[in-house]
Amino acid sequence: MTDFNAMTEALVSCDADKIARLVNEAIAEDAKPSDILNKGLIAGMDIVGEKMENGDMFIPEVLMAAQAMGSCVEILKPLLGEGEGMEGASVILGTVKGDLHDIGKNLVGMMMESAGMAVHNLGVDIPPEDFVAEIKSKNAQIVCLSALLTTTMPMMKKTVDAIIEAGLRDKVKVMIGGAPVTQSFADEIGADGFAADAGSAARLAKELVA
Repeated sequence: MTDFNAMTEALVSCDADKIARLVNEAIAEDAKPSDILNKGLIAGMDIVGEKMENGDMFIPEVLMAAQAMGSCVEILKPLLGEGEGMEGASVILGTVKGDLHDIGKNLVGMMMESAGMAVHNLGVDIPPEDFVAEIKSKNAQIVCLSALLTTTMPMMKKTVDAIIEAGLRDKVKVMIGGAPVTQSFADEIGADGFAADAGSAARLAKELVA
């Protein structure tokens, strides 16, 4: 009988060797790969996200857990049948034009992928028209805008305005984040939500598309 709780605990403990061993043992026991993914791995990363929000885990530990999760997903990928596995929301992620900061954004991407979402990370210095094009191309349900400079925050509004002008606003949820960004600013520019850290960003994304 596969112990999914043991996988979850190993992931929360950032024990990469143990989680990989448990995943391989579960495969040998003929556990469903989708159950390993959802009941063992994604469940563990949900707890990691909560601990990050509460200040009980810090970025280095979260990165270790996310990397361990990624390694296990690679083990499972060949075994997951079509329509199984990480079939969550399609997410466009990028740092707005004029801003080159990406560490926080990349961590958000890792947490969202670990929560089962299909993340398309555009990188940094992304103009509004590129976000619009990617929303159309990927049929995205969520777009996440990041800014670390107060001088680039207005570009978030320009991006939201571009999404509206393209007639896509009712098809996509807009999330924003970054050190100077607040919920009041999200309200001001017409975004659907604000997240202060990667754990809460992944949780909010799930809520927005639920």
